[in-house]
Amino acid sequence: MISKLMQWTIYTEAEMPVDDELIFGLVARALGENWTTKSSHQLRIGREPIKDLSLVAFLDGKLVGSVRLWDIQAGNAGDALLLGPLAVEPSLHGLGLGQAMLHLVIDLATAKGYGAIVLVGDAPYYERVGFSSKPTWLLRMPGRYDQNRLLGIELVPGYLEGHDGVITR
Repeated sequence: MISKLMQWTIYTEAEMPVDDELIFGLVARALGENWTTKSSHQLRIGREPIKDLSLVAFLDGKLVGSVRLWDIQAGNAGDALLLGPLAVEPSLHGLGLGQAMLHLVIDLATAKGYGAIVLVGDAPYYERVGFSSKPTWLLRMPGRYDQNRLLGIELVPGYLEGHDGVITR
């Protein structure tokens, strides 16, 4: 899938081993070196993201954006997706690339019939595309995290409503 946003070319592709290294470097530049200590990263260790739901963005042949989605169990709600990390080249922050990539992965996940996406992140940023702490209030992440930063978006209305438990792989 190819989408144009100003000068951006955003497309999905099957990631090759070299892509993983490029993405890892981009995430470290965008989020800082300690991003691998977060509880959400612990759910991703030793696993592959869902290839057709993981987007990369290139500008002039250089990787400048990445977002990945992972299969999880959202407590007793069952199958859901974990979003992250979302990373944009720091020199391009504030230009709308991250938001555009979020809209695309939400649309892709909805089209594929997924019920919900959860993440741990900055509420004011993710609320702009529909995430909220309300659907995830009864869910818990393994390890240390801030409950106010555990956000979700229901792709199927009511999918997480009333469900609780720990988010697992």
